[in-house]
Amino acid sequence: MELPIHQKIVSWIVIVICLPLLIPAIYYLYSLVRHDHVAPIYVINLLISDFIQLCCMAISLGNPELFPGILILIHIIGVMASVGFMVCISLERYLLIAWPLWYRFRRTMKVSVVVCVVVWVLAVVFTFFLPIFIGLKSVGVILLLPFPVLIFSVVGIIKGLSAAISVSSEEKRRIVGATILVLLNYTLLFLPFIIFTIAPYHTMTDPYAFLFFNPLGDLVLYIFMRKGAIDKILASVCCCRMETQQQQIIAVNDNNMTAVSSV
Repeated sequence: MELPIHQKIVSWIVIVICLPLLIPAIYYLYSLVRHDHVAPIYVINLLISDFIQLCCMAISLGNPELFPGILILIHIIGVMASVGFMVCISLERYLLIAWPLWYRFRRTMKVSVVVCVVVWVLAVVFTFFLPIFIGLKSVGVILLLPFPVLIFSVVGIIKGLSAAISVSSEEKRRIVGATILVLLNYTLLFLPFIIFTIAPYHTMTDPYAFLFFNPLGDLVLYIFMRKGAIDKILASVCCCRMETQQQQIIAVNDNNMTAVSSV
């Protein structure tokens, strides 16, 4: 199916922005895993699923007649895996806040790898078999299932922040920001497609276009999850506010000096 020209332009913009940034991001996270850091494994797989989506998009836009059916299937596998790893990231952050001791002692490299393999297998199974046997509407229902899980993770994290004494304040801010971004990404990019598949009547002309922004949303999530990123953002905001207040104080003082001199 030939895409509209504006959608092609937007897709190429997403590809040009994300592809050069995804590769060094995956390499950086992989270097952390090699130093026995377990946490980035789900994020690495999330970025790999985005890389698959971007490659399929680039090939489809460059040569639409080159294996269109296979590229669509591979792209859908990447989308399904992306949803699965978004759920894994949210649940991992929830366990870190709600059950910190259990999480720190039970999470291992082996468990994380097994979970990643299960997510990829389920993504392949859902892509190849479910549309054949249960139809597109049921696929939309299945994609809707992670939504309450993501909401539960955000609410559970916010409620458990005060009790998580072993977690630093910086880590708490990063966890809350990451889970909220995951929920926001899913709400804005996946819900329109889900509504399109479930609702019998809708006004959306091309709900698939929202899915093309998924790699960009995941890249923003990765940047936000980087250690110190939130503090830098807050620091810059605070600096801007302080500069604004200082300018206002200087302006008030200048006005007062002018008034005094005129008297």
